[in-house]
Amino acid sequence: MNKIVGLALLVAGIILLYFGYTEYNSFASQATEMVKGSPTDNSIWLLVGGAIAAIIGIGALLKK
Repeated sequence: MNKIVGLALLVAGIILLYFGYTEYNSFASQATEMVKGSPTDNSIWLLVGGAIAAIIGIGALLKK
């Protein structure tokens, strides 16, 4: 059961990282970065959430 949850978290983390990366490279994020000096909050949250979910998923898969 834990392996299924770990795999689901890993897949969800990878998907969130993909959407965060595309959002980070979007025109709106680049325009915001030029004005404010930082990318949009949405892209940062997607990247952070994806990284955390992927790390937890990998940890659950590697746990005996």
